[in-house]
Parts: sequence; C-alpha cells; structure tokens
Amino acid sequence: MAFDSRAPRSQMMSEAPPRAGSGVRPSTPPPAPSAEPLLRFAAQTDVGKQRNHNEDNYLVDRKLRLYVVCDGMGGHAAGEVASAVAVRTLSEEIRKHKDLLDDYVKGSTGAGRVSKRDITNMLGFAVNCASRKIHAEATADEKKRGMGTTLVAVLFLGAQAFIIHVGDSRIYLLRNGTLEQLTEDHNVYNEFIKKKKIDLGSAAKLAPKQAITRAVGVYEHCEPETLVIDVAPGDRFLLCTDGLSGYFDAPEGSPEELAQKLLQPDPDSVVNDLVSTANDRGGKDNITAVLVALEAMEADNEERLSYLETQKSVLAATPLFSALNARELRQVLQVTEVVQYNDRQIIVREGEQGEQLYIVLSGQVEVMRSGNPVARLDPGEHFGEMALIRNQPRSASARALGATQLMVIHRKDFFEILRTEHRLAVKLLWQFTGVLANRLAETTRNLGIAREELVGEDITMEIFGEDEEDGITNELP
Repeated sequence: MAFDSRAPRSQMMSEAPPRAGSGVRPSTPPPAPSAEPLLRFAAQTDVGKQRNHNEDNYLVDRKLRLYVVCDGMGGHAAGEVASAVAVRTLSEEIRKHKDLLDDYVKGSTGAGRVSKRDITNMLGFAVNCASRKIHAEATADEKKRGMGTTLVAVLFLGAQAFIIHVGDSRIYLLRNGTLEQLTEDHNVYNEFIKKKKIDLGSAAKLAPKQAITRAVGVYEHCEPETLVIDVAPGDRFLLCTDGLSGYFDAPEGSPEELAQKLLQPDPDSVVNDLVSTANDRGGKDNITAVLVALEAMEADNEERLSYLETQKSVLAATPLFSALNARELRQVLQVTEVVQYNDRQIIVREGEQGEQLYIVLSGQVEVMRSGNPVARLDPGEHFGEMALIRNQPRSASARALGATQLMVIHRKDFFEILRTEHRLAVKLLWQFTGVLANRLAETTRNLGIAREELVGEDITMEIFGEDEEDGITNELP
C-alpha cells in the first residue's frame, strides 16, 4: 500500500501474535515480547519550497510490516518514475517470498529453516530487481536516461528489524532517549570523511553531499547494504530523505535537536514538526519522513531493552571490538548469537576442533588445561579468538560456573564481515593483532620467569656433597 500524499497518515498495527522462535541457530535469544510489537506510523512527503515537482516516494505495507522511502533523481519527472518503480517493485518482490518470512518468524527447522542471511539475501535480490527495472525503462526512453533513486527500507519480522539501503537517504533509531544513525551515506562527501584526509569544510567544497556513490537504477546492479537489529518496545525508527536529514546536520541543526523532536508522543505531530522545520530552514529539496513507533515501554518489557543495551556495551568493552563505532558494533551484533549454559556445563573441550569466539555476557567461565584450572573469565572477557582464523584443536577446555550466557561468533560469519565490510575488516584485523600481541607478551613474560627459575644458582653440591668418583673418567678398552 503506497502513500504519496502531502497529508500525514497514522495507524495502529495489531496483527496476529508471532509464532515462537527466531529461525537462527539454537540459542537463548534476548527476552522477546510476548507478542509481535505493535507498530504505529506517520508519514508525510512535501515538495519543499524550491522544487516544482516531487520526486520522492514512500510506501507502507501493513501486512508485510514493510516501510520504504525513496528519493528519485533524473529531472523531468524521471526521478519520480524511478522512486515509484522502486517502492512498488520492492514490495512486490518481497510479497513473493511471504512463505520465507513466515518460516523465519515461526522458527521453522529442518528443510524449512530460514536464517538472517536468507532474509537479507532476499532483500538484496528485491532491490536489484528494482534496479534492473528502472535501468531498463531508462534505456528505453531517452528522456529518462540516467534516472535512479535512493532507497531505505525496514522490514519488521517478529522482534527484529531488517534494514536495507542504497544512497544517502537515512534511517535513524531513537532508543531510550538516544539517537543513532543506522545507515551510512553513500556519497563522495562521506567517503572523504571516512578516510579522514580532509576536514569537514574542505570536504563540503570538494564533494557536495548530493554527489552520491550508489543509487538504484543508474546501473542494472546496485550494491545495497543490510543490517539486522533486535528491536525493543519504545523504539522509534525514522526513514527520511536528505531533504529532511540535511537540516539536522551542522550547521543548520544537530542530531540532539532531531532526537528531541522524535521524543514527542504523537507520531503525526513528530512528522508535521520535522517537515515544517525543513521548510522553515529553506526547503531546498523534496522532504519525506516516515516514522515507525513500537509500542510504548511497559514494566515487563524493560528487561529486554536492558538486555539489548548490555549486549552492545559488553561487546564494545571487549578488546577485539573496542575500536568500533556504534554502527560497526551493530554489524557485529547481527552475526552474534547468545547461548545459555548451566553450571559446570562444558563449553569447549581441549583438543577438539572449534570455530567459535566466545564472549562472556553474564556469569563466569573457568578455563582448564589437562583438567587443572588456569583462569576465570568475567563478563566482557573472551576466549577462542584463534578459532576465528585457524582451524586447530582447542588449547584448553572451558566450562560455565553457575548460569552463564555467552555471546558467540562463528568463523564463517566473521569471514563474511571481513569479505564485505572492508573498512570494518581493517579495524577488526588491527584489533586482532593487538590482542595476539598482548597474549604473546604475556607468554614471553611467563617464559622469562620460568627461565630465570631454571638458570638459578646450582645448589646440587650443597644437597649431595662432593663424590670422589665424580671426576673419574672410565675409558673403554
């Protein structure tokens, strides 16, 4: 169901309760709501004050729980065509895979098992279907040559949000009063900033923010990025075009100001305020905003929010991941599962092959070699990092002390991050090198102490005295 009016629309969504399970590896997930979160939304698009037509489009599909915003480009109404084709095609392609979505939500096993990657791959395929359609239409009509569109979308499945984006439209998350930009702008300006080669002022002059590096439809194939996050009651997702977000970047505004506006209780009021603010500050581009609000926080849901924030803070405090920013931490969290262990339950065995890194989320872990305890690990500490890069037997055993929860990352998921997220890969490998260097230094220090003990003063004579036969050499005949 697509909306392209200038009037805001708001609706309470209350579909059937979800079926249990997450469709991921068997584990203990964060405490989930007893029912699929209720969603309220408000949406508005406006031509702005300096354009004579609106090239933005948005879509809300209540049955799929899908929200999309696109910002077309190309001029002469071609941008409007591109954004309309994108929202329509994305919805149609996702709808074709409704069985896949249902299997994921109900946690089907065996042949029906669906993973996070299955869903993100499907979303990527759908976006590229839209890219091919737009490109084909542009190729067939000379007036539409070069048309394309940005795209941001959120698909809610159970207690998770699947995000896909191309271009410089944005998705923000407001959680517990804190605003976080979940998407990264695909434009030349942001590439300069990431490389940290020039300052913000120089970047703005050399690379206007409108110069995007990725778009849907300019070529047959585009490169969408995906992100999966666990949602919590009280979360608010804002999908918007740069005609809105640009007025909350310096110097026109600030993320803190945007966060304050998103805190207003009524979604319609929030969207009206955001669009009005953009127009008051110039309205130089089309303005589109879609706000999705999960049901308000209740006492029994605070545990889930606390749990999700604990996961993020523990991961951030782990030496391997301490250099990552908020978005990069979420990229790692989406391939992290939480596993519950009982008291004295064995986690890994010495000599067995392994491919997982473990991070203590709660409880304690005892590390043993040859059956002898050698260390105790507290929340935030990790073990098994070598298994991420080498297929070798475990050098020690580990068991839980009391009820213990561990965050687990598998080698193939770690490799996928290294393969697809190059900037993140550099950070991870650099941190990995630092951790291994610290381990090596500790080992060298321990060996040095042992060597000092071995080359200490020889007190054999004091114990046994001198034996006359010690100096005699027997010659063989």
